[in-house]
Amino acid sequence: MTRRKVIPIQPVPGEPQEVSLYAAQEKIYPRSVSGFFSRWRWAMVVLTQLVFYGLPWLEWGQRQAVLFDLASRRFYIFGLVLYPQDFIYLTGLLVISALSLFLFTAVAGRLWCGYACPQTVYTEIFLWIERHVEGDRSARMRLDGAPFSLEKLVKKWTKHFLWISVALWTGFTFVGYFTPIKELGMEFLQTRMSSWEVFWVFFYGFATYGNAGFMREQVCKYMCPYARFQSAMFDKDTLIVSYDEGRGEPRGPRSRSADYVAKGLGTCVDCTLCVQVCPTGIDIRDGLQYECIGCGACADVCDTVMDKMGYPRGLVRYTTQNAVARGWTRPQILRHVLRPRVLLYSAILGAVCLAMLASLILRTPLKVDVVRDRAALSRIVDGGRLENVYRLQVMNATEEPQHYRITATGLDGLTVASEAEFTVGPAQSRWVPVRLQIAYGAAAPGSHPIRFNIDDTDGNAHVSEKSVFLVPR
Repeated sequence: MTRRKVIPIQPVPGEPQEVSLYAAQEKIYPRSVSGFFSRWRWAMVVLTQLVFYGLPWLEWGQRQAVLFDLASRRFYIFGLVLYPQDFIYLTGLLVISALSLFLFTAVAGRLWCGYACPQTVYTEIFLWIERHVEGDRSARMRLDGAPFSLEKLVKKWTKHFLWISVALWTGFTFVGYFTPIKELGMEFLQTRMSSWEVFWVFFYGFATYGNAGFMREQVCKYMCPYARFQSAMFDKDTLIVSYDEGRGEPRGPRSRSADYVAKGLGTCVDCTLCVQVCPTGIDIRDGLQYECIGCGACADVCDTVMDKMGYPRGLVRYTTQNAVARGWTRPQILRHVLRPRVLLYSAILGAVCLAMLASLILRTPLKVDVVRDRAALSRIVDGGRLENVYRLQVMNATEEPQHYRITATGLDGLTVASEAEFTVGPAQSRWVPVRLQIAYGAAAPGSHPIRFNIDDTDGNAHVSEKSVFLVPR
């Protein structure tokens, strides 16, 4: 049987051409691998999931240790009680996260992506389930290519049942950071969960199931913005997973006993295992690519091959482009890693962290908002005194009941005519009506700046808030 030669149709100049906007994507079947970087990756999987799944179950006093109570507008983080007015701390946390990302990327590339990103972590968990149900790479490929059978049905349904279970438990835990998780568990058992709680459990569970079970590397390659702007933070002294082309080329297969130098070959045996273990399906031998998440799986499997062949390790390793080109030793690499950009990022990050810590330590556990009573701006009361009415929202940021005292300054003879002392419960807020009075004619008509001073009776907290006292014409 002769094979027919297929001649591609050449485009005709000036004629409209049909262009496909969708490129078919072959499914990637990552091979399991063990080694130094693999152990670190799994250590991070265990650590991050212990924190995520375990933190909502920890108690601090008589409450959940970490709880973002949106309904009450209070956020509990161990001993801290934060209010919406403490938004500045969220800003500081975001700045620290951004600077940390810049620093780690400048030093060692996409460490976040390869070891701690939720997409990577849950993909590793889902792949682990897939391997234990369907087998390793070759077994999974055979199963997908096999015709429908009872064995295939059982394995596929078992895998998806386990995936969905993990995804829903992840969604339940996520909601448990916003609704006390023990109460949420009782509501679930009694089928009394609110519609919003049900929505977010299924939404977050569906996102985990879809991203980690099906989309996987597509998220890293096409949806994650970090992959697109990482090159702005890389330079030739950034530690990245690199293939030593000088050692490995020209590549080619050979027996263990063969003298590869005499054959004119490099140490790369062209086994393609580095491609088979890559979770994004790239060939690290093609150089630095934005799809590389820096997980080090190719370095682990290549070291295994080098051991079997009796060659030195490190054909694929964490190193810098300058180090590969110039043959630097490890001390030389480390000296160049501590370059001005890294030192600048470290100094700014350290300063922001210290400022954030100092602010939290010196933070006053009392918040006050002053609101004028619009129904009665200014009035004359019994005794011929002029009165302004205010409402103060006093927020107790401690977990003990606090007794507070209100005074006012700014005008001669300004007095508090309402109750000046009151109590606010632990981690509670209270609206307090306040009436300020002066003698009629003691101040010129107009708006006069004043200050409310709120102190706890123990002398541990003091807040001063500005307002105005109106004198009619």
